[in-house]
Amino acid sequence: MTDAVNSYPGERLGLPESGPRSIARPGRRIAGLLIDYALATIIATGFLGFDQFAHPTEAGLTQFAPMLVFAVLQVLFISTLSGSPGHLILGMRVVRLGTGWVGVWRPLVRTLLLIVVIPAVIWDADQRGLHDKAAGTVLIRA
Repeated sequence: MTDAVNSYPGERLGLPESGPRSIARPGRRIAGLLIDYALATIIATGFLGFDQFAHPTEAGLTQFAPMLVFAVLQVLFISTLSGSPGHLILGMRVVRLGTGWVGVWRPLVRTLLLIVVIPAVIWDADQRGLHDKAAGTVLIRA
């Protein structure tokens, strides 16, 4: 059923229905997230001694290494290149609502909430997660 006020995700934000600058759809978002986490796990394994097969009592703090690397990659890449490696590979960008550079604090807030997971899986009619709403950002197709 079509809502007369919001007939497609992103319309209220002034974004097109499809093509460049349209809202990135869930399948692409999830694939980007998987790419980012796989990359973070590879980096954590290679440089921080993360052992995904270690017994939890032997793993110590290294069990959080992939999540830490994931967070650093998100903040670093979004603030400098407007997207994480997964976003960029799949043709997406994180942009600030309005105009201007996304800055550093927006990716930081977005990433901290993304790590908590719940805000990322609760979406509004524009398919923006609570993490994007809190940071004032939107994930679009490049």
